[in-house]
Amino acid sequence: MAEPGGGRPVTVSDVQQLVRRKDEIEAQIKACYELLEGQKGVGMHEPLVDAEGFPRSDIDLYQVRTARHNIICLQNDHKAVMKQVEEALHKLHAREKEKHAKDEAEALAEAMSQKQSLPQAFAKVNSVSPGSPASVSGLQVDDEIVEFGSVNVNNFQNLQNIATVVQHSEGRPLSVTVIRGGRRVHVGLTPKRWAGKGLLG
Repeated sequence: MAEPGGGRPVTVSDVQQLVRRKDEIEAQIKACYELLEGQKGVGMHEPLVDAEGFPRSDIDLYQVRTARHNIICLQNDHKAVMKQVEEALHKLHAREKEKHAKDEAEALAEAMSQKQSLPQAFAKVNSVSPGSPASVSGLQVDDEIVEFGSVNVNNFQNLQNIATVVQHSEGRPLSVTVIRGGRRVHVGLTPKRWAGKGLLG
């Protein structure tokens, strides 16, 4: 029997077909053994001649010989089909494993590309005073700042940069971009005097 699928990938139905073939062979072997059993219980190895060396007359020699020959051929077929079933199952499992690994790799690549598409932060919000301009604008603790007006990771040197932008922007809305929970969030922040210290809080 030709290998299931030839050049194409092994499918579940190929395996089922092989298993059906295996069952058919087993049924044929059983039928041959039953035939031998019916011939005075001669098995595969009992002599077919009597004590004097003459062919036995109490059994159908032709039927016995044919059945024995068929059993040997069928057992070889059975062994070959079992090997094919095993190989087909191996291929099937290997393909499932490969598909699983590919899916995982794709998911990982997607997660990585999303991560890479997030800009780099240069500062982190560690406190927001209630009622302050920062609080009113929606800034939250742990927000990672990637853009503060004209300041970004490329030109940021120290917090004095932000203080300068804030002083120059009093009363004017500033565009602030933060990373929050792995996502980019835009916040409109207007530095102004309030009850607390500074213009932001």
